[in-house]
Amino acid sequence: MKKITCSILALSLAIVAGAQTLDRSQRPKPGPAPEIKLGKTETFTLPNGLKVFVVENHKLPTVSFSIQLDIRQELQGSMTGYSDFVGELLTSGTKTRSKEKLNEDIDYIGASISANAEGVFAFGLKKNMNKILELMSDVTLNSDFQQKELDKLKTQALSGLETSKNDPDAMMANVSKVLNYTTNHPYGEVETEATINAITLERCKSYYQTYFRPNVAYMAVVGDITAAEVKPLLTKYFGAWEKKDVPVAVYSPVEAPLSPKVAFVPREGAVQSVISITSPIELKPGGQDEFAAKVANTVLGGGSQGRLFLNLREKHAWTYGSYSSLNTDILVGNFEAEAKARNPVTDSSIAEIIAEMNRLKTESVDKESLQNTINYIGGNFAISLESPQRIAQMAINIQRYKLPADYYQNYLKNLSAVTASDVQTAAQKYMDPAHMNIIIVGSKDEVAAKVARFAKNNKITYYDNYGNIIVPSETKSAGNVKAEDVLKKYADAIGGEKAINNLKDIKMIRKGSMQGSEITIATYMKGNNKLKNVVTANANGQIFTIQRMVLNGDKGTKEGGGQGASAMNAEEIAEAKEQADMQAELHPAQYGSTYAVKGIVKLNDKDAYWVEETNKKGEKSSSYYEVETGYLVKKAEAGDADGPGQIIEFGNYKEVPGTGYKVPYTMKLMGGEFTIQTVEVNKGIPDKEFE
Repeated sequence: MKKITCSILALSLAIVAGAQTLDRSQRPKPGPAPEIKLGKTETFTLPNGLKVFVVENHKLPTVSFSIQLDIRQELQGSMTGYSDFVGELLTSGTKTRSKEKLNEDIDYIGASISANAEGVFAFGLKKNMNKILELMSDVTLNSDFQQKELDKLKTQALSGLETSKNDPDAMMANVSKVLNYTTNHPYGEVETEATINAITLERCKSYYQTYFRPNVAYMAVVGDITAAEVKPLLTKYFGAWEKKDVPVAVYSPVEAPLSPKVAFVPREGAVQSVISITSPIELKPGGQDEFAAKVANTVLGGGSQGRLFLNLREKHAWTYGSYSSLNTDILVGNFEAEAKARNPVTDSSIAEIIAEMNRLKTESVDKESLQNTINYIGGNFAISLESPQRIAQMAINIQRYKLPADYYQNYLKNLSAVTASDVQTAAQKYMDPAHMNIIIVGSKDEVAAKVARFAKNNKITYYDNYGNIIVPSETKSAGNVKAEDVLKKYADAIGGEKAINNLKDIKMIRKGSMQGSEITIATYMKGNNKLKNVVTANANGQIFTIQRMVLNGDKGTKEGGGQGASAMNAEEIAEAKEQADMQAELHPAQYGSTYAVKGIVKLNDKDAYWVEETNKKGEKSSSYYEVETGYLVKKAEAGDADGPGQIIEFGNYKEVPGTGYKVPYTMKLMGGEFTIQTVEVNKGIPDKEFE
C-alpha cells in the first residue's frame, strides 16, 4: 500500500510540475534525432567474387534471393532495347530445361523467379530453398537464348512502340531522356522500330556472357535463414559461376541547359498538355547536398502538401495534381517538376511552376514547413526499415556507392540537421528554372504560341515522339468550308443517304494482334438501339474476354478488366445509343454536339480537314477527313483527365458487296492494326444476340 501511495503522489507532483511549466501556445521543440539500428547483416564473399549479404527475418518461413549486377554497359546504339530482352530470355529456358519445364518446376514448388538486364530474383518457402537455388543458378549460369523467344519479344516490343507513339507519357519520357542526357549516354537512348528490328540473338548472348559475372554481382539473402545455413548452399550452386574481367564503359558528360529551352512534342487532338520542367543534376548517393536537396524537393512538390499541388490544384484547379521529383544517381541524377493541364491554362501552369521554383530559391522556408517536411521524410524512412529487403539493399548500397559505414544509422540525424539556408542553397543549385528543359506534349495549334515566352528568344524546338528534331506541319486555313460540308462529303463518300438509310443491321469481325496476342473485335448493330461489342484475346491458345458491352434498347450491361457484368448507367447508355445509330452520319448534331473546322493538316502526305467536335459535356475530340476523298482517316476521341481516350486511324475503304455502303477495312488503335475478316449487312441478326 505504501508503494502504491508513494507512486500516486510522485505522479501527481509530476503532473503539477508539468502544468506549471508547460506553455501550450508553443509547439514543443523536437528532440534529438534517434540513431537508427538496422539489425544484424552478415556478409561474406565467395571465391569467385560474389558478395553476399544476409538479413535474418524469422517471422515467416520464406526466403528471397536477389542478384544485382554493378556494371556500366556500353551504349546499345543501333540495337537500343536489346538489354531489356535479356531478362526475358534468361527465364525462357536453360541448357537443361525447356521454357515449359522451367516454368513447371518453378510452379511445382510455388516459387517465383524473375530476371532483368541487371539481375535475377527468386522467392519461395524455406523448405524448398535447395530447389529454388538450383533453379536460380540454372537460370543465371546456364541460360540458353533461343531465336524464337527473341522473335516473340521483338513482336511485343514493336506493338508496344506503336501504342506509345501517341501516349503522351511515353512521348514525354522519350524526349526527356534525349534532352537531359543526349543519345551519347545510356540514360538517353530511346528504342525505335529500327533499333528493335536490328536486335540480334548474338548481341543478347554477348551481353549475358559479358556482364553476368559473379565478381561484379551482389546477392541479398533475406528471410528465415542464417548466414551459416546459406553459405554452403551458395557455394554449391553458385561456386561454379566463372568470374571474368568485365568492361566498364565511359560516357560523355551531360550538362543542364545554359538557358531555359522549350521543347514541344505535337500531339494531334490533345485536349490537355503534359508538362515537364527538368534537367540532369550532379548529385550522387551520399553527396554533400543530398539531404538538403531531398527536403527542398519535398517542400516544392513531394506530395499533396507540396507547393506545386497546393498552387495548381487547390488554388487554381488547373490540374488533378502537380509534383516534383529529385533522383540521385552514381552517374548523373535528375530533377523534374510536372503537371497535366488543360490547353487554355498550359502556359499559366508553367508560369506558376516556375514561380514556385524561384520562390524556393529566393525565400527562406518557414520553420514549421521545414520541420513538417523533415518529419515526413523521416517517417517514410522509418517505415522502409520494416522491410528486410530494404535492409539488405542498404547494406549493398553502402558498398556499391562507397557510403560511410554509418550512413543509414545516422540518416535521421543528418536529415534533422538540414536548415532553411541549406534548403535555399540546394534549390538554387539543383532546381533553377533558368537552366531547365521545359517540355510540353500537347496541341501545337492551341498551346505552342503561348509557351514560346518561356524560351530564350521565344524559340521553340519541335520534336517527334522519339526525341528527333522535326519541322512540324502547319495548319492551313480551310477557307469558307464549314463542318457540315465536310460531314456531308463523308456521308456521300461511304455510300450516301440512300445506302445509309437502307442499313438495318451490321455484323463486323476484325482481327489483329497486340503484345503478341491475337485480338478479335466483334461488333453487332441493329435498329432500335441494339449494339454489342466483344473484344477477345487468344494468348497461347487460351481465349479470354477483354471487354464486352451489350445495349438492348434502354438497358445495357458491360464487363471487362477482370470485373463481372454490371448494368450500364444512364450516361453510358446514352453514349451507346449514339454508337448504335447506323444513320448517325446523316444527323451528326442530333446528340448535342457542335462541330467546327479548325483547318487543313497533312496526314500521310495528304491534306485532311481537321474537324473539332464538342459534345454536350464540353469534351472535345478531333476527326480528320481527307480533302480529296472525304473519308474519315483519323479520330482522336475525347477522354478523361489523361487526355483523349485513344487515337484511331482508318484506311482501305471498300464497299460491302451489293450494298453501296463502304467501310474501312483496316483500323489502327492501341498499338495494333486490325483488318476486317467478315462484314455482313442486312442479314437479319436475331434479337437474342443482344440479350
